[in-house]
Amino acid sequence: MGLTSQSLEVVVVVLAVVCVGLTVWQWPRLSRRGTLPVLGRLGSILVTQVAVLCSLALAVNSSFEFYSSWDELLGNTDEAPVAVNKGDGGPRYADAGSLRGGLVQPAGPQGLDRVSGLPKGAPDRAGKVESVRIVGRRTRVVNPAFVYLPPQYFQHQYRRQRFPVSVVISGYPGGIMNLAQHLRIPQTAGELIGEGRMQPTVLVMVRPTIAPPRDTECVDVPGGPQAETFFTRDLPEAVKAAYRVGHDPSAWGAFGYSSGGTCSLLMALRNPGAYTSAVSLSGDYAVKDDLTTGSLFGGGAAAARREREHDLLWRLGNRPVPQVSALVASSRLGEPNYRDTLRFIKAARPPMTVDSIILPRGSHQFSTWRREVAPALEWQGRQLTFPQDVEAAHARPKRPGAGAVPSPTARASHPSGPPTATSAPHRGELLP
Repeated sequence: MGLTSQSLEVVVVVLAVVCVGLTVWQWPRLSRRGTLPVLGRLGSILVTQVAVLCSLALAVNSSFEFYSSWDELLGNTDEAPVAVNKGDGGPRYADAGSLRGGLVQPAGPQGLDRVSGLPKGAPDRAGKVESVRIVGRRTRVVNPAFVYLPPQYFQHQYRRQRFPVSVVISGYPGGIMNLAQHLRIPQTAGELIGEGRMQPTVLVMVRPTIAPPRDTECVDVPGGPQAETFFTRDLPEAVKAAYRVGHDPSAWGAFGYSSGGTCSLLMALRNPGAYTSAVSLSGDYAVKDDLTTGSLFGGGAAAARREREHDLLWRLGNRPVPQVSALVASSRLGEPNYRDTLRFIKAARPPMTVDSIILPRGSHQFSTWRREVAPALEWQGRQLTFPQDVEAAHARPKRPGAGAVPSPTARASHPSGPPTATSAPHRGELLP
């Protein structure tokens, strides 16, 4: 049974309940004097405590996904290959189910079997969600992922087209299960695409840390995990090798909530050659060391400079602004990042554009982010270039509306209605 399988959780919980029941039932007999009764009491307490702790640990790991497999828990991770597998005259692209030993490898369910509402039926009608592992050629990291492929990916009339990609990043310490189960990212995208409100897009769902349980915050740590390299170089390379997706940065966007939102903005502003749009739901605007991150920026005189380079408000005022689009989300009441969100909107200047979702009220939790997911996915769909012809791979298509992001419907959010992306000015006037 896999580490995140529901059957393992059920077995361990039942075992814990049985241990508690047996301890209560046998306690009168074990309460006698003597060596054996004393050892019996100690043994029953020990076994019961271990069973209860194991059931709790499995439940926590299933929810937050610190480890996705037994090998990862025990440190027996695969090493990345040094190069992408080359074709043998067959199809240039294949879905992950046919790959062996490449940079995207088939994986077990990783909890996907517990998610409701996923596509069912023929892929060319319903789409498909694949459970994979993404291997970093440079970072030598193996990270779990879910990949959503829209129905059009499998349809004959789209066989020559490359699809845009949205890399969707969970918060910390959450994992990919949160994206599929709680935020319902692939389910919502499927509905939007089916209704014609979102263009067909490949979604790659990943967690923000590459060295669990440490929070790596999408930072290249000096002498440590190279998270930024993984997300901006390894992951795009692996996905482009395995799937029929766009090669131009205009086809790539990042999307995340909480820590994942911070990562999305960092990747677009620091690496516009990899991502040209970013969605941040309740993200922060600077990366700081804490108990979960350890030292992200090293020591010495260079540490302060590295930390400053990961402060997005500082970057907007002190570094050239790239031609990227961003959508930021917060709430007037309940979100600690509200004032910094307004500062970020005000600091943005051409050629960068910033749109926003500002709720009247909403705290830092899934109920808030679920309201924002659909308009945010719609917004990002409008930023990404599609289609890109497979046979015209060397052409670099111009992003639609380069220099001016298509403005979402500009109507204010209302407590009783769905949130709406509101176009923000480049500078000056703040949202009310």
